[in-house]
Amino acid sequence: MTGGGGDIGRASAIALARAGAHVHLIGRTAERLMDAASEIDAFGGRASTLQLDVTDAAAVEETFGAASVDVLVNSAGTNIPQLLDDVRPADFDALFDVNVKASFFVTQQAVRAMRREHRSGSVIMISSQMGHVGGPKRALYCGTKWAIEGMTRALALELAPEGIRVNTVAPTFVETEMTRAYLEDPEFKDFVLGSIPMGMMARPDDVAGAVRFLAEDASRMITGTSIRVDGGWTAQ
Repeated sequence: MTGGGGDIGRASAIALARAGAHVHLIGRTAERLMDAASEIDAFGGRASTLQLDVTDAAAVEETFGAASVDVLVNSAGTNIPQLLDDVRPADFDALFDVNVKASFFVTQQAVRAMRREHRSGSVIMISSQMGHVGGPKRALYCGTKWAIEGMTRALALELAPEGIRVNTVAPTFVETEMTRAYLEDPEFKDFVLGSIPMGMMARPDDVAGAVRFLAEDASRMITGTSIRVDGGWTAQ
């Protein structure tokens, strides 16, 4: 579980642990990882933590070198909402390095681990509704999430003969620490709520439910698709 210290990663890790998984929480902030692991330990779940920058490809390779992997959840991600004229090359690199490049190479190493032990498995990418539509000040973010959606479909076809499934979970705006600052703008919050037919934002647990489904045998015939936890946004 990359991004294991974030709100979505944490909720997903808890959901998987409640289903009986031994969850490995990966992220950059040790304190947040330990906090999530403690919550899992409190109800008798199993969790371990690893402080790791997923953009460090060499460290990722070393981490997965001796790992046993059944399910990978790529939850690490970032966003910098900007107008076109405000985007700098460093901003472009920051988003694509975390959202796309890291997801690709973490997946590569996880799949190698699955193959090493001849395991079938499930790769779950935390994408976004913005991987299916556009949005204001989201040119870079949409670019990364559309890339994730395309990459997922290609990998699903490539890995299907080995029993390795690859899917995305694509939420609408979720009430998290990252989105909280944006939603303090009343005009922006009205725009968001007015664009969701169900009239409410998602919670991390809503995303976690879809992650758990894709991790379990109940979804064994589902690959190359996207579960949109978006309250109807992309149905319009």
